[in-house]
Amino acid sequence: MISMNLKNLRMRHQLTQEEVAERINVSRQVIAKWEKGESTPDIQYCVQLASLYHVTLDDLVNFKDDVSELGIPPKGKHFFGVATLGERGQIVISKKAREVFELSAGDKLIIVGDDERGIALVPEKMMSAFFNLVKTTLDKGNEHDDSH
Repeated sequence: MISMNLKNLRMRHQLTQEEVAERINVSRQVIAKWEKGESTPDIQYCVQLASLYHVTLDDLVNFKDDVSELGIPPKGKHFFGVATLGERGQIVISKKAREVFELSAGDKLIIVGDDERGIALVPEKMMSAFFNLVKTTLDKGNEHDDSH
């Protein structure tokens, strides 16, 4: 798996084997062997490669793309599959998505959208935490303004 992931990530980032080799201080031949599966990078190189490609170490090593064919998602990004909209507008959120975002029955989701970027579901608890952070920041800014 890691050999395919290394090659796919390098190509997605439009880098040559030589460029990757220079960035992590190995030879181009070493990169070629890793991508062919003839050898495997040591953990120190895996960490550098995960950082270079902005993916998690776990995804770099273990990611297997059975369904989406989108490749390894960037660190902190997820692809949970496809949901079908029911006749009454209902959708089912995948188990993995519910686990990652700690969602359970009864949780509220805020629906936001943009004509060009699409639609998103945001857990209400995350949105509330964001608005509280903004309010606190604004309140602190106003305290400084009032003191002058």
